[in-house]
Amino acid sequence: MHETIQPEGWAPARGYANGMLTPEGHLFVGGQIGWDAGQRIVAGGFVGQMEQALRNIAAVVASAGGRPEHITRLTWYVTDKREYLARQAEVGQAYRRVMGRHFPAMTMVVVAALVEDAALVEIEATAVIPR
Repeated sequence: MHETIQPEGWAPARGYANGMLTPEGHLFVGGQIGWDAGQRIVAGGFVGQMEQALRNIAAVVASAGGRPEHITRLTWYVTDKREYLARQAEVGQAYRRVMGRHFPAMTMVVVAALVEDAALVEIEATAVIPR
């Protein structure tokens, strides 16, 4: 049976699971945006939201017993390719603050919009948690 993963203190997810863990240790993290545990968008524009989305992923992974280095895949959905490209140095710094020098397989997709109107980036992840 799959286990739903929900970090302690987070507002309940609405219509989805933040994480699903298989008995074999495969963790599928639903798309995370740049909001806090109370589902309020953080300050800092694209970079602030991106860092918070990664922190949210790390929190789901930690709730399943893992660490960022257990993440095997990230899929990024961004609403503004130019913003991402213009802020690459800041993006790299924010990424390393959360993920260190761990670079899993990644894909980036540019989208017209995200479900939450204020969201500028959404990131989903897959991890393998040692059992």
